[in-house]
Amino acid sequence: MISLLCSFAVLIIGYLVYGKVTEKIFSPDDRLTPAVRINDGVDCVPMKTWKSFLIQLLNIAGTGPIFGALMGAVFGPVVFLWIVFGSILGGAVHDYMSGMISSRHEGASIAELSGTYLGKVVKWIMRVFSVVLLVLCGTVFVTSPAALLEKLTPGWMNGTFWAVIILVYYLLATLLPIDKLIGKLYPIFGVLLIVMAIAVIGGIVFSGGKYTIPELSLENLHPEGTPVWPYMFITVACGAVSGFHATQSPMIAKCIKTEKEGRKVFYGAMISESVIALVWAAAGVSFYGTTQLLNEALASGASNVVYEISTGVLGVFGGVLAVAGVIICPITSGDTAFRSARLILAETFKLDQKKIKYRLLVTIPLLAVGGALTWFAIANDSGFQIVWRYFSWSNQTLAMIALWVASAYLLKKGKYRFGSLITAFPAAFMTAVSITYLLMAHEGFQLDATFSYIAGISAAAILFCVYLVFLIRRQKENAAVTANIN
Repeated sequence: MISLLCSFAVLIIGYLVYGKVTEKIFSPDDRLTPAVRINDGVDCVPMKTWKSFLIQLLNIAGTGPIFGALMGAVFGPVVFLWIVFGSILGGAVHDYMSGMISSRHEGASIAELSGTYLGKVVKWIMRVFSVVLLVLCGTVFVTSPAALLEKLTPGWMNGTFWAVIILVYYLLATLLPIDKLIGKLYPIFGVLLIVMAIAVIGGIVFSGGKYTIPELSLENLHPEGTPVWPYMFITVACGAVSGFHATQSPMIAKCIKTEKEGRKVFYGAMISESVIALVWAAAGVSFYGTTQLLNEALASGASNVVYEISTGVLGVFGGVLAVAGVIICPITSGDTAFRSARLILAETFKLDQKKIKYRLLVTIPLLAVGGALTWFAIANDSGFQIVWRYFSWSNQTLAMIALWVASAYLLKKGKYRFGSLITAFPAAFMTAVSITYLLMAHEGFQLDATFSYIAGISAAAILFCVYLVFLIRRQKENAAVTANIN
């Protein structure tokens, strides 16, 4: 219990201190944001700060910080460290930079920003990669709430029925102006999300000793012996570091009224998501008692685990409230996943999104692909796990690229010392995580673990050295310019 309380405290301190450092390095100013300067009534729409925060939180806090945290808890309380420090030093910095850099480029997507700062080849790779990730994300966020809704409704309302209903909602949320549906529903859903998290942790803490939250330990408690590195860092993406957020932050970058709102909206939403992840990680281990029992429960599906914890801790009424929150979380990320995919494709093919026919031209094929993947996930017993694994790896790889984009941006803006290191260090770390996982994982190349570790760390070191070369070069160029001026 003490470890969990300390984790919450460190997250708050991280927001107040490291969030301020991150903001100072970026240096927000009084320039007009896309919401004010463009204000097209569809995607670039000015919103109040609290509303932008809630929409950003719900965009990023889907199934990830719940299912991912529960699966990460199988490794034991060591997951607390990754959630806390991964978020403060990596995830929140990643989200803030993605949103703020986008704001300075008329709300451009991470794919376009990659082209601007890492070259045209990277831009096209990221265009494809981002859309694939978003469709996978949208699929994950259809199947998981559909499975939960199936448990709460009459038998004829099966998973397929609810998947169709959710996809119809996604169609509307993807097409309509952001302030017409998303802007009106998300504040309500945001309150429910917060109440749900408080209810679950409150039920565990005040259970009269029935549940015990374990204290921090560096020991790997995974019952199957799965190594912490790199598996835990891939499994727990949302809640620590998540590339999916780099696709969501540009959407809200089009809605903030001033740059100075950025720390509250982007950095703050990521820290809040980490609180949710901590709640569910602690709930998973304490409810089942051991990582062995938690792992066995997860074998029947993460949705079942959420349902058992919610009803077991809070009873029928509280359980329905908690499960409703868990249903809304993924739905409110799935809709914006498809919306972000629409914006990236429209940006790529220069389609004016003020016209509904062009929005339909992009949206219908996207949802058709998402529907086909959803059918696969529902029709196959392990379909969800398969989609989730590929989503998780692509998610962290996107985070790696987004952090390198931010590093290149900061270098270009003259942040030659500590400034760009704030993104370069987590970029190198995520490079090692992603490449190591790709080389050794079952859905990757299944290579020897030792070779994979060496190769992953070496790749990160090489990229960091390349970054240092550019850093030193920029320093010398700046010194030469200063000398000529003097």
